[in-house]
Amino acid sequence: MSLFEDGRPFLHALPAEDRRALLALGTPRAYAPGEVVLREHDRTTFVVAITSGWATVSVETERGVRLILALRGAGEVVGDQAAVDHGSRSATVTALGRMEAVVVSGDRFRAYLAARPVATVLIMRQFSSRLRSSDGERRSLASEKVLQRLAARLVELAERTGHPAADGAITVDLPLPQHDIAAAVGSTREAVAKALRLLRGQGVVRTASRRFVVMDIALLRLLAEGRATGEHIPARPATDPRDCPRD
Repeated sequence: MSLFEDGRPFLHALPAEDRRALLALGTPRAYAPGEVVLREHDRTTFVVAITSGWATVSVETERGVRLILALRGAGEVVGDQAAVDHGSRSATVTALGRMEAVVVSGDRFRAYLAARPVATVLIMRQFSSRLRSSDGERRSLASEKVLQRLAARLVELAERTGHPAADGAITVDLPLPQHDIAAAVGSTREAVAKALRLLRGQGVVRTASRRFVVMDIALLRLLAEGRATGEHIPARPATDPRDCPRD
């Protein structure tokens, strides 16, 4: 499972001329934190090319629970599936912090793809990558425990967006509140809070408001891979100041 796209983002993978041509077709737009960019089930067909910031991609389950499927950042496009197949929106995209983008109409985007074979190949590759990620997500939800899924998400966030420090710790400042982390794990906020307390108590992570610090990335990877469990996390000395939990 993965919150992030494999390979280079669509805009960054385009030849420079093709990238400029696409952005010239649209209108620049800024989104406020928490603003809905696309809404699941809507029949709109415009495409949003993200130029800065982050967005969450989420769906509502049959039980009315929000599940975050992915994070999309600068260089990526969202809304392309509905633009190509004229179907309803398959997910809700929400700005995570301030986000800037270029909005391109569905008609213009389809004409652009028809005239630019390289862009068409990249979009098809993106469709395939997202389908594989969706399949992996279903397997993870069916077979992995909350702690393992949480560890996998934290490893991803640390590796893709973190800032390493000299002591080996990795700080992640992405503004993901705890309910969004729970939605990304596919579990309840209470279950994720319990798993976070375990990780904090053993000095694996430190948390604060909308940020966290990974103190032991190697152990977190073992947990994510299922090669360690909550019952077998090596305890740190009780005098280690990193053991102090922060809610």
